[in-house]
Amino acid sequence: MLFAFALPIFLPWASARADAMRARIEHFQADTELLSRHWSISGDSESELARERKLLNDWHARLEEVDFAGLSNDEAIDYLLLRNKLESSLSGLAKREEERRELAAWLPARGAIDALADARVRGEPVVPEKAAGALAPLAERLAKLQEELNAAKEVAKPKKAPAEGELPKEKPTPVKTPLPSPYDVLRVAEATGESAGSLKRWFENHDGFTPEFSWWVREPYDRTIKAMEDYAKFLREEIAGVKGKEEDPLLGKVIGEEELQRQLRFEFIPYTPAELIAVAEREFSWCEEQMKAAALEMGLGDEWKKALARTKLRYVKPGDQEKVAREEGREAIDFVRSRQLVTVPPDCEEWWGTRMLSTDEQKHTPYAAYAGHDMLIAYANDDMKHADKLMTMRGNSRPFMHNVVPHELIPGHHLQNFMAARHRPYRRMFGTPFFVEGWALYWEMRLWDLGYHDTPEEKIGALFWRMHRCARIIITLKFHLGEMKPKEMVTFLTDRVGHEAFGAKSEVRRYIKGDYSPLYQAGYMLGGLQIRTLHKEVVGGGRMTEKEFHDAVLTLGPIPVELVRASLLGAPLKPNYVAGWKFDAEGR
Repeated sequence: MLFAFALPIFLPWASARADAMRARIEHFQADTELLSRHWSISGDSESELARERKLLNDWHARLEEVDFAGLSNDEAIDYLLLRNKLESSLSGLAKREEERRELAAWLPARGAIDALADARVRGEPVVPEKAAGALAPLAERLAKLQEELNAAKEVAKPKKAPAEGELPKEKPTPVKTPLPSPYDVLRVAEATGESAGSLKRWFENHDGFTPEFSWWVREPYDRTIKAMEDYAKFLREEIAGVKGKEEDPLLGKVIGEEELQRQLRFEFIPYTPAELIAVAEREFSWCEEQMKAAALEMGLGDEWKKALARTKLRYVKPGDQEKVAREEGREAIDFVRSRQLVTVPPDCEEWWGTRMLSTDEQKHTPYAAYAGHDMLIAYANDDMKHADKLMTMRGNSRPFMHNVVPHELIPGHHLQNFMAARHRPYRRMFGTPFFVEGWALYWEMRLWDLGYHDTPEEKIGALFWRMHRCARIIITLKFHLGEMKPKEMVTFLTDRVGHEAFGAKSEVRRYIKGDYSPLYQAGYMLGGLQIRTLHKEVVGGGRMTEKEFHDAVLTLGPIPVELVRASLLGAPLKPNYVAGWKFDAEGR
C-alpha cells in the first residue's frame, strides 16, 4: 500500500535563496555573539579588538559579493542595515582602540593582565612560575605611578605670586607622568576595576586546579589585586576628589562636530547638529506656549512655572505609586483599543509588571522607565534625605505619570518590544533610539492630538516631558559642540524645563558620561517627529488607516525611520544609499 505524506520538504539552499539577507544577518549575529562570549574573560584586550576587526572586515567583504540588483525591497533594506551595522561597528571599534591608547600611560598593569587572560582564551597551559613572574612587578609599578601622579598633582596646584621684593622660587622639576583630565581619571579608575575583574577570573580558573599554581601565584596575585584596588581608590578620591559613596562629578568628554556628524550619518539623519538644535528650539517654544495656555486654564495667567509647581504637588501618597502606575496603564490600553489606533495582542496586555527603583538606582534613573517587561517606578524611599524624598515625589507626580506610563508600556515600549520579538526578530540587532525612543515619543504627540489629557494638570505633565525631550537635544548637542558646560546643562533643565535639582543632575551625569552615543538623547524627539511626518504622509495621504499604519511600523523592527519609510512606500534603493529624507522640511 502506498501512503501519501503531506510533509514539508526541507531544502536549506532553497530557504537561503528565498530569504538570503535574513540568513546572512542571522549568521553575522551568531558570529558576533560567539566572539563576545569567547572573549568575555579578557575585556577589550588588544587581541580581542584585533579579532573583532577581522570579523567585521571579513563580513564586509562577504557583503560586497551580494547581487544587490536581485534583492527584493525588503532584502535591500536588510542589506543596507547590515552594511550600516558593519561600518558603524568598525568606526566604533576605532574609537575604542583610540581610547585604549589615550589611557595606556595610566594603566601599567593592563598589558600583563591581558596577556594572561588572552593565553587562557587560546587554551594555552599556564606555567605557574612564569605567571608569578609576570604579576610580581605590577604592584610596584602601580605604587610608583601613584607617586608620580601625586607629584604631578602638587605641580598643578595654583601657586601664590611672590611678595614684593621676594625672588620667585625655582621652577619645579618636570613630572614624568602628567595628570589625566578629570574625565579620564574616572575612566582610568573604571578600567582598573575591569582589569582587576579579568585578573580575578583568570586566577579562579586555575587556583586549586593546577599543581603548584597557588604556591607560585597566590602572593603576587594578592599584592596586585590590593594595589589595583588602592590605585582605583586613589584616583577617585585623591585625584578626582570623589570621596566614599559620593556621586560622580559632572564630567564628560566633548566629541566635537565631526564625530557628531559621523554618528548622525550612521543613524540615517541628514541634518547638521546646528539644524537639529534649531528644530528642538522651535519645538521647545511651542511647548512653552502650550504651557501658558494650560496655566491660564488653572487660573494662573501665563505663569506656567507656577502651574508646573502646583502640578508637581499632586504627588501620590507613600505606598500607592505602584497601584497608580497600573491604573494609568489600563487607562492607556482602553484608550487606544476603543479608538482602533493599534493592535494590542492579549498576551502583551496581560504580561507586563512593575518594579520599584532603589535609592541608588534613582541616582541615574530618577524617573519611571521600562526594562524587560517591567515598568520601573521611581518614588521616595525611607532611606532618602527628606529633601530628596520630596523632590522625587514631585518629579513623579500623578499628572506626570499619566504621560509617562503610556510611553513606557502600551502603546509605547512594551507593545513595541512585544512586537519586535515576534516580527523580523533578526532586525533587533539594528535597534536605533530614533525608532525605539522615537516610537514612544511619537505616541506622546499622538495622544496629545487625540485629547488623551483631560485636565490642565495632565496637559502640564505631558508638556513637561515634551519640553524635556527638546532640552535633551539642545543641551547634549551643545555640550558636544563645546557650547555648553555641565553646570549650564543642569541650569537649563531646572530653570527652563522645571526639573528638580536631584533629577537634573542625574540626567546630565548620564548624558555626558560617555557610556553610549550622545545621539540617544536626540533620538526621542527627532524620532518622534520622523514618525509623525511619516504618519501624515501615509495616513494623511490615504494609503493606510491609522491602525494599519501603526501595525505595519511595528512589524518592521527597530530600524532607522527613513528605512521604515522606504519599506512602506516601496522607495527605490541603491547599495550605496545615503539618507536624504528631510522629515522636518515643513516644520510644524
